[in-house]
Amino acid sequence: MKYTSLFLDRDGVINRHRPADYVKTIEEFEFLPGSLEALRLLSPLFKHIFIVTNQRGVGKGVMTVRTLEQIHAYMLDEIIRHQGRIDHIYVCTDIETESFNRKPQPGMARQALQDYPDISFPRSMMVGDSVSDLLFARNTGMRAVFIDAGIEKKEIKPSLYDARFPDLYTFAEKYIKDPDV
Repeated sequence: MKYTSLFLDRDGVINRHRPADYVKTIEEFEFLPGSLEALRLLSPLFKHIFIVTNQRGVGKGVMTVRTLEQIHAYMLDEIIRHQGRIDHIYVCTDIETESFNRKPQPGMARQALQDYPDISFPRSMMVGDSVSDLLFARNTGMRAVFIDAGIEKKEIKPSLYDARFPDLYTFAEKYIKDPDV
């Protein structure tokens, strides 16, 4: 099957996840090895590439929306500089776990569909490193790709994902060879 839209989590997929903390400044935003190259490789293969990210730190007042926008501007500039692309970033700053817009709920996917009506969720992939990312894929009918980054996550059962890779770059390499990874 040809997948036309790629949904990506941010922390733990594109940049280093900060356990029990948030990326609060540009200085704390650290691209994972190979993620910029992966985005360059993936960019011509998908019609749409989105980031869908829960950013509870804004809702908690740990950082401001403006700071988050500055971090994202820096991230996008670097991705473009490395010949990759992100078409849109969808963010949920809600602190309530039950929020419709907070992963694993489908709110950010629905926002993307409003902005890009040609999206087909069965022809979309979600790449993430957490249970909420994988459930987001399941809740929207997308293919679920788990980035495990070598971290043993016992709560992530194989039934939650369709494919598993150690990082975004390895996923990109395999996807180029076989889009049905």
